[in-house]
Amino acid sequence: MKTKAYIQLVALTAVLTIAVVLRWYPGESHSTFTTLGTLGALALTADLLGFLLPGGVTGSISFIPYITAVILAPDLYAVLAVVTSGAIAQLSRDRSLQKFVFNCSQLAVTYGCAVVAYRTLGGVSLFSLRDMSVADATFAVGRPMTIAYLIVFGLNGLLVSQVVALSKNSTAWRVWKESNLSTIGLDILAIPLVFAFAWIYARFGPMIASVIWMPILGLRQLNTANIELQQTNRELLELMIKSIEARDPYTSGHSRRVKEYAVQIARLMGYDAPTVEKIGTAALLHDVGKIYDKYAPILAKEARLSPQEWAIIKEHPADGANLIATMTRLRELVPAVMHHHENWDGSGYPHGLHGENIPLASRVIMFADTLDAMTTKRPYRGPLDEAAVRSELVRCRGKQFDPEIADRLLTSDFWRTLFPPAGRRTPTPRFLSLIAGNRQ
Repeated sequence: MKTKAYIQLVALTAVLTIAVVLRWYPGESHSTFTTLGTLGALALTADLLGFLLPGGVTGSISFIPYITAVILAPDLYAVLAVVTSGAIAQLSRDRSLQKFVFNCSQLAVTYGCAVVAYRTLGGVSLFSLRDMSVADATFAVGRPMTIAYLIVFGLNGLLVSQVVALSKNSTAWRVWKESNLSTIGLDILAIPLVFAFAWIYARFGPMIASVIWMPILGLRQLNTANIELQQTNRELLELMIKSIEARDPYTSGHSRRVKEYAVQIARLMGYDAPTVEKIGTAALLHDVGKIYDKYAPILAKEARLSPQEWAIIKEHPADGANLIATMTRLRELVPAVMHHHENWDGSGYPHGLHGENIPLASRVIMFADTLDAMTTKRPYRGPLDEAAVRSELVRCRGKQFDPEIADRLLTSDFWRTLFPPAGRRTPTPRFLSLIAGNRQ
């Protein structure tokens, strides 16, 4: 219901936005129809070659001809051309009515606001400046064009992230980071590219602009292939983890929770972004060694383990490390996985490392792994409460746990993640199809 109400709100906003553009900038002639038709066709080629970003959002470079339309014909006709091109793209993908309405509406809101901002800040049609030098034209419309671009980038991201967040019971910020973080640099660097493309169109006409469009599209597709490969790799890792956890109903979701905790702890400790990412990936894979058949009957056992079974379980860090070592891109994670059961006082396994000899990532994973084990149901006990978990951290500080990390956790707000305030309920997951929007 929330998703439907949100889509209706966006649709209503789209109608109001078009009404404002119609009132202020209705368009003075039909001379731009050829331009808008050409740009709409170029945008359609980009939309048809769209790609799926993390979070279920569809991406393309259709924003380049769309914003070019705003710069060349900053009026109602540009907005209608963008919406028409987007609608054709949606119909070609056989979208549901709800998705169709949302995507067309968010295009109207996004590019309608861009037109208003561009004109309000003094922007004019680049056709009227084509006899100027590139430097003079840039000075004349550079600021309004940049603001219009940022409005497109921000509004599109906000509207699409919010609808996906509602469908996934997530937050817009989390969805935005998931979908945009890997491409934000390219999106920002595209600002001069958009202006250059618009200038070429205004100065040399649609034929030359169409020729230039082909290599732009090709370069984006190369980058798209890299993004899709990274996404495939992440999904394969997730699939492997799920196959391991399927053997033990009591640890279903364990590796993903450990990853989330490890990332939060790493950020709390102030580690840089590459280190946080490395720790998160290692945490996701920390139990990958349990995929071997020798662990299956032990993981399925509900009673406490015998000494012989416990000895076999202790082999999983080395098995996991050896398995990861076969993958070139993951070899740097071998020490983190190998030593995630080493204790600060040297009493852990498999090598009895102690203190700072234990890899940093392993120390963080030790915390995340233990916290998840203590706060989830086990065959032999229920989840521990906040007081018991805190007590255990204090008791094992300097023995099992890195004392510096333990002290930071004990005095931080991290506990709100583990133990939400009384009365705050976790939303019940429900199935809703993701609505993929045209992202820039």
